[in-house]
Amino acid sequence: MKILVTGGAGFIGSNLCERLVNDGYDVTSYDNYFTGSLDNHVTGVRYINSPDGHCGLHSVPHYTVDIYRVLEPEYDIIYHLGEYSRIEQSFDDFNLVWEYNKIGTKKVLDFAKKCNAKIIYAGSSSKFTNEHEGYIKSPYTWSKESNTEFIKLFCEWNSIDYAIAYFYNVYGPREIEVGKYATLIASFKYKKLKGNKLTVVAPGTQKRHFTHVDDIIEGLIMIADRGHGDEFGIGNSTSYSVLEVAEMFDCEIEMIPERKGNRMSERIVADRTHALGWYPKKSLKEYINEHTKLTKRIRN
Repeated sequence: MKILVTGGAGFIGSNLCERLVNDGYDVTSYDNYFTGSLDNHVTGVRYINSPDGHCGLHSVPHYTVDIYRVLEPEYDIIYHLGEYSRIEQSFDDFNLVWEYNKIGTKKVLDFAKKCNAKIIYAGSSSKFTNEHEGYIKSPYTWSKESNTEFIKLFCEWNSIDYAIAYFYNVYGPREIEVGKYATLIASFKYKKLKGNKLTVVAPGTQKRHFTHVDDIIEGLIMIADRGHGDEFGIGNSTSYSVLEVAEMFDCEIEMIPERKGNRMSERIVADRTHALGWYPKKSLKEYINEHTKLTKRIRN
């Protein structure tokens, strides 16, 4: 079975590629390395569009928009993770949101139709915020929620097998630690290691369902195997406020002004995923405790 992972050199994509290769699948990663990294490459995966000049044979600046020019329609399953995926930054990066999340995703759907492949789409859990506010909060959230509606219709019109998965605040190995696109837990880990203050966006009471990437990957595998349709949430039912998480790191905390697009809460939707037999196994508190112990050993 041949599997394509768009965004396969990114945080979640690389962990997925590693699991699929270990399970014996023929795996291709298609990434433009916008947030992906060569450091995330996994032995046994075929990398397309890699900037290192030897793992990939192509140089494609527009990524999924050019999927037909680069890839042969020979895949059985397509995991489409390769979209723009930041809320606050999407206001400044609107052109990228439009290209990757609207034009690019339409091309991926056309490609899936050509392959007669099942497509697993990574939706955004911001869709499940209170009073439907996630939809209008940012260009990113609008693009993701409108995509889910289009994907459902497109796949039904064209008899394409599909499933839409929703991730909840993923953390774990290969997160981005620094820079504009750093994720929260990785950023806190890095600042803890460096002895810096942890910055928390006001008011700090915004709650999230932090979920380890291993649990996310397990859910994705189950969904690809026997999930069909929409609303497969992959999230830990336990939620913490951002301030509570910062306090777990036992560091000095600095509050910073509220940012546009920031949401206060989210609703976890995991009933259909639980029906497949998926439940989270990893604990955020244990993960942070292990990091804290490691940091102490490094400093000593």
